[in-house]
Amino acid sequence: MAESWVNSAERIGADLHLELSGAEAGGRRAALIRALREAVRSGRLAPGTLLPPYRSLAADLGVARNTVADAYAELVAEGWLAARQGSGTRVAERAEPSGSRSRVPKKTPPHARGPRHDLRQGTPDASSFPRAAWLASYRRALQQAPNEVFGPGDPAGRRELRGALAEYLARARGVRAEPDRIVICSGFAHALRLLFAGPGAVLRGPLAVESYGLGFHRELLAAASVRTMPLPLDEDGARVGELDRERAVLLTPAHQFPTGGPLHPSRRAAAVDWARARGGVILEDDYDGEFRYDRRPVGALQGLDPERVVHIGSVSKSLSPALRLGWMVLPERYVEGVLAAKGEREGWVSVLDQLALADFVASGSYDRHVRRMRQRYRGRRDRLVATLAARAPHVEVTGIAAGLHAVLRLPPGTEPSVVKAAAWQGVALDGLAAFRHPQAPASAPDGLVVGYATPAEHAYGAALDALCEVLPPG
Repeated sequence: MAESWVNSAERIGADLHLELSGAEAGGRRAALIRALREAVRSGRLAPGTLLPPYRSLAADLGVARNTVADAYAELVAEGWLAARQGSGTRVAERAEPSGSRSRVPKKTPPHARGPRHDLRQGTPDASSFPRAAWLASYRRALQQAPNEVFGPGDPAGRRELRGALAEYLARARGVRAEPDRIVICSGFAHALRLLFAGPGAVLRGPLAVESYGLGFHRELLAAASVRTMPLPLDEDGARVGELDRERAVLLTPAHQFPTGGPLHPSRRAAAVDWARARGGVILEDDYDGEFRYDRRPVGALQGLDPERVVHIGSVSKSLSPALRLGWMVLPERYVEGVLAAKGEREGWVSVLDQLALADFVASGSYDRHVRRMRQRYRGRRDRLVATLAARAPHVEVTGIAAGLHAVLRLPPGTEPSVVKAAAWQGVALDGLAAFRHPQAPASAPDGLVVGYATPAEHAYGAALDALCEVLPPG
């Protein structure tokens, strides 16, 4: 089988891979026709694709120019290609050549079209991404980047970003850190993998976790052979006084996910005292710590003892999960192990994105965006509360005014039917039970976890109307 890479820069400037099989049996012309026909049939050459001119293709394949011209003419006659004077030869704008059996378009199943109203938790308003400001930061970062940026880098992350984060986190979240204590990662899940995965894991189980949290994180830990032990929750947050023989605990102290309460100051202090007494460590998931609406955001737990707390954050809630940018602020004793787990070349975040975020933070654009979104999300939450007070006063909104979601308390026994009714009506949301640890007590309140940040501004009113339609009557 003969193969040729067609690299014609004369007009199309693109590579085209053709397999000229059976050239000896039918000649080069026949082999070229078969190769082009198969490329179109298989979809490798899409309708409208501009093919190389005769001379370029002939030179690349080592055949006569007339061979290519004859092959093109044959395929034009068959309907595979289309030729127009002055615009070259292209793949015909049709699904199949004339005479082929027509294809009936497949209907998209309803579930594949997505929900009509998306009230799932954990996602910011994608339409509010600060495109202009981010593009300006990206351009500045690219223009000012030294040449070494485009070579092998530092697994800890770019120093520009670590320096900007150290200043920002100290100012906005009360974190005590030097740039050398910060390791850039792609988000919270990546941080867990770096801490727990592999034979040389920095941390090992069992790990105490709050009795409500993301199942995805529990599955990730289970895959790393880490056993998780649920801590009960009450109105003051996780009951850290029940920590036993665990050497590590995972907490969301600023805003418990998903129930919505902060960790009481006395329990914050008790958690640090436990870590000091046991030689343990606290993993602080600061997933939406900037978004507190009834008062200034609560400072990070890490500020109480930087050597006993791993502070983990990201831009997934504040900017976009598409950026895949996060960070760990580590006790000094863990830095080397985390960098070893990260490796010399793999598992890195785009260096250019790191530089863009560094500029975005240092220029003040990040602060401005967070303040703007804090006002917008506060308005979203207030509107949710007001709508429920007017149309479903028997449904209580629980938790503090913070974050990107709220929990609606439902009458006992109604959660499964409401979640099912919502899905039937095209409203995507989660029941509270979906986040409960499998070993947590089953006698838990019924509720809905409603993400009020997810819909675009113009769609939010309709989403609230649809939500009210599926709530149980009072």
